Amino acid sequence: MLTDYRIRQRDHLLEIVRALTQQLDLDTVLTRILRAATEMLAGRAGLIALREQPARGEQDGSAGFFIRAQHRVSPEFVRHFETVLQNTTSAALDDPARHIIAELERRLHMLARSGPFNLQGTIGLPLEAQGDLVGLLLVFRASASPSTRNERKILQAFADHAAVAVTNARLYALVSHEKRQLDAILEGSADGIMILDSGHRVLRWNRALAQLSGVNASAAIGRGHDDVISWNKKPDTNLADAEARGWPFGRAAPLYVEGDLCQPDGEGTPVGVTYAPIFDRQKRLVNLVANVRDITRFREAEKLKSTFISVISHELKTPVSLIKGYADTLLREDARWNKETINASLTVIEEEADRLTHLIDNLLDASRLQAGGLQLNLSTVRLDKLAAGLVRKFQNQTDKHELNVRFPADFPAIEADEERLRQALSNLISNAIKYSPEGGPVTISGRVAQREAVVTVADLGAGLPTGELERVFDRFHRAATSATESAQGAGLGLYLARAVIEAHDGRIWVHSDPGQGAAFHFSLPLEE
Repeated sequence: MLTDYRIRQRDHLLEIVRALTQQLDLDTVLTRILRAATEMLAGRAGLIALREQPARGEQDGSAGFFIRAQHRVSPEFVRHFETVLQNTTSAALDDPARHIIAELERRLHMLARSGPFNLQGTIGLPLEAQGDLVGLLLVFRASASPSTRNERKILQAFADHAAVAVTNARLYALVSHEKRQLDAILEGSADGIMILDSGHRVLRWNRALAQLSGVNASAAIGRGHDDVISWNKKPDTNLADAEARGWPFGRAAPLYVEGDLCQPDGEGTPVGVTYAPIFDRQKRLVNLVANVRDITRFREAEKLKSTFISVISHELKTPVSLIKGYADTLLREDARWNKETINASLTVIEEEADRLTHLIDNLLDASRLQAGGLQLNLSTVRLDKLAAGLVRKFQNQTDKHELNVRFPADFPAIEADEERLRQALSNLISNAIKYSPEGGPVTISGRVAQREAVVTVADLGAGLPTGELERVFDRFHRAATSATESAQGAGLGLYLARAVIEAHDGRIWVHSDPGQGAAFHFSLPLEE
C-alpha cells in the first residue's frame, strides 16, 4: 500500500504528464508545473526562470535566465531574485546545470543571510531536456528538511517531464510564430500566391490572387487548379501541357505561363504565373507554389514600345522622303532650275529639317523626363507677353484660323522657366490649330484664381471623346478621332506640356465635348 504522501506525489507527477500531452501554450504549461511542484513539495511559493538566448545583434552572446512564472512570490523578492539571476547567467561551463545550480544555491544562501527572506528550505531543480538546460524551478519551503532517496527520484522525474513540457510548448510557440509570419507574408504579398498539393488541389489562395481572379479564397480552397485558373485564350504553354512533357521531374526549374486570366464576369486580366515544385526527400512531388503577377503595365509598356516604333517611323519617313526628293530634284544634271524653283525647294527642305529637329528635341526631352525630370532655369516671366509673341508666330502659319489673346491688364508675372513654358504653350496652340482643320477662332486667355495664374487655349475643332480626356496627356498617345488620323504628330506634345507644367508645381487639364472643340487649361502658383 502506498502512503497518502506518495500517492499525492504520484498524482502530481501524472498532472505534469497531462500538462505535457494536453497543453502547448507555454504560459499555461508553466503555471500548471509550478503549482503542482509547490504543492507536491509542501512549499509556500515558487517560481520558474527560463534560459533564453540573446536577441540577434546583442554583443553579449551568453544565454540569460528570466522569470517566466511565479506562485505566491512577493514583488520585493522577485526584484532581489532577478539580481541573483543576472549574476548567475555566465556560469555555464561543460556541465551548465551543475555549475549554474551550485552558483545559484551559493548566492541564495548569501541572499538569505543578508536579506529579510527565509530561504533555508529552498529546493532548486534544473529543467533539462536532451542535455540542454531549459530553465530553473525553485520551490520555497518554510523550513529545510532532508529529502529521501525516493523523493529525489520523484523530483528528478518531475523535473524531466517539466523540461520536456516546456521544450514542447516553446517549439509550439516558435512554430505558431513562424506560421503567423508566413501567413502575414502570403497575405501581404502584392503578387497572387497559390499553393497546390500534388493532386493540383488548392491549399492556399491569398488576398492578392482573390483580387486578380475575382474568386475568393473560401471558394477556391479545396478545388482543382483547372477549376479556378482558366484562360480567355489558351496560352502557348500551360501547366497541363508542361506536365505532359515530363515537367517538373525531368526539369525542376520553375515553369512560366503567361496569358489573360479569365474572371467570373468574363473579363480578362493579363498575368504571368510562375510554378515552382517542392519535393520531399524521396524526390516525390509534394506541392506546387504558384506566383501570379499582374502584367498589365508590362503589356502596356510593350504596346507603347510598338506604338513608339510605328509613330516615329512614320514621322521620320515623311520629312526624310521630302528632303531627299527635293535634294535629288535639285541635283539633276539634265535640268536647269530657275531661282524661284530653287528657293521654293530649299524652303521645303529647311521646313522639313526644322520638323525633324523639333521631333528629335521632343524625343530627347521625353528621354530626359524618364531619366529624372526637367531642369528649370527660373526667371520673371510675363505669360501675357509670351502668349502674344507665340500668336504672332503661329498666325503667320495659318490663314484659316483667327488667333486671339485675352489677358487682363494687371495679369501678374510669375517665376518660371520661360523657354519651357514657351515650349508647353506652343504645343497647346499647335494642337489647337492642327485639330481644328476647318479653321475658326483659337483663343489664348488668362485669369487669376486662388493664388494661381490660369491659362486656357481653346478651339472650336472636333473635340475629344469622353474616354480620351484622361489619356490624352500620355506619352505617344493620340486620340482616336478623324482629325487625328489626318494630322501629323508623334503624341509627345501634350505629354511634354504636362511635364513642364508639373515641374513648375502646376496642374494641366482639359474640357471637351465631341464636335464642340476643346479647352486646355494649365495653372501655375503665384508667389506670396
